[in-house]
Amino acid sequence: MRKNLPFALIFSVIFLSVVGCTGIPVRDEVRVDLSLPVGKVEGNTFEGIRYPFKVSLPSSQWKFSLEIPDFMEGLGFQKPGLEESELFLINPTTKSNVQFDLTPAGRTARFNQKVIQIITGTAYRGLVEELKMDHGRDFPIEATPTTPYSLKGVQYAAHRSVSYKVGETKTIHGWVYGFTEPYQIFIIYMVLEKEGFDDLREIMKILDSFEVISKK
Repeated sequence: MRKNLPFALIFSVIFLSVVGCTGIPVRDEVRVDLSLPVGKVEGNTFEGIRYPFKVSLPSSQWKFSLEIPDFMEGLGFQKPGLEESELFLINPTTKSNVQFDLTPAGRTARFNQKVIQIITGTAYRGLVEELKMDHGRDFPIEATPTTPYSLKGVQYAAHRSVSYKVGETKTIHGWVYGFTEPYQIFIIYMVLEKEGFDDLREIMKILDSFEVISKK
């Protein structure tokens, strides 16, 4: 499986959605100092230094990783897509995981809740196509609708997820796309259900803890 969702597809859709704009800049160019560390961990909380966000672990079963976890490519993710992520939260026992990426928006890109939801919904089609290429056209997939999503410190955000079963393992693959000036926010999560664990609930706690911090 060649899942790069939603980064590659979302970026292309964003580009297409912005092409029709007037080209008048709506923000200054954001320069990211890549010499800065990604962030720091204090207790169960990660606080970004390169980008202004923080997020917390839901329990002792989870851990932070600034490196690509060894098992991610085995789950079907491609390395170029994984390299976009600043931070991974993983449950090493179940391999459930969450990826976070913040990216400065272009100078002329304009966002509102409708645009965010359109982009979030469109990413679904790319994932479904890849799943059906890998498992056959009749591969059963259940999807949630695209809905607004609340993230602390974020102006606009939306969420969608799909669930499917490969062998005996049920997988839930979801994503949240958001924007708060001047950053686009990409969060991808994958739940691999395992008896004795409630990783979906834990991931919802992770998302609830996520916050973009205002720079003063």
